[in-house]
Amino acid sequence: MDTISRENNSMLPLGGAIVGVVALLLGAYAALSLPKIKTELATHDDKLSHLDDIASQASAAATAAASANSRIDAVAKGTNDAFASVSTELGNQKAEIAKIEDMMKSHAVARGAKGGGGAPAVAGPGEYIVKSGDTGHKIARANGVSVEDLISVNPGVNWSHLKVGQKLKLPEKKT
Repeated sequence: MDTISRENNSMLPLGGAIVGVVALLLGAYAALSLPKIKTELATHDDKLSHLDDIASQASAAATAAASANSRIDAVAKGTNDAFASVSTELGNQKAEIAKIEDMMKSHAVARGAKGGGGAPAVAGPGEYIVKSGDTGHKIARANGVSVEDLISVNPGVNWSHLKVGQKLKLPEKKT
């Protein structure tokens, strides 16, 4: 038995030497590749930093867009409310105009029933030039004539939209 243990037939030391050489070569390769890897890592860090900047800009843009959307919604609501208010006011004005027209018609009928002369109004020599704020009632009252006579001698005049400087005929005053 002594002879077996003393024989140096083993491949183990040779395998250990081969593994050591391979490890040494891998270590040398790693040492030589390290600067290249560091450069690539630095490049990747720059790219990641750039991506982080882009992500923060995108987040800020999304926040700004949400804020703008909110403001747009508020303006749209305000506009809709304003249109609703204007619509209501136009309806009120239309109703008031209808009442005034009805009153003018009923006043003309009442004057005719009272025997207001029965003769149609005739344009006189006078003329009136419309001023700011004038209405048919103001003009008739200021000139001592009835609104109905003023309207009858000025056919085609839009009494709801008198224009400053517009010329109107004045009816002859009844005696």
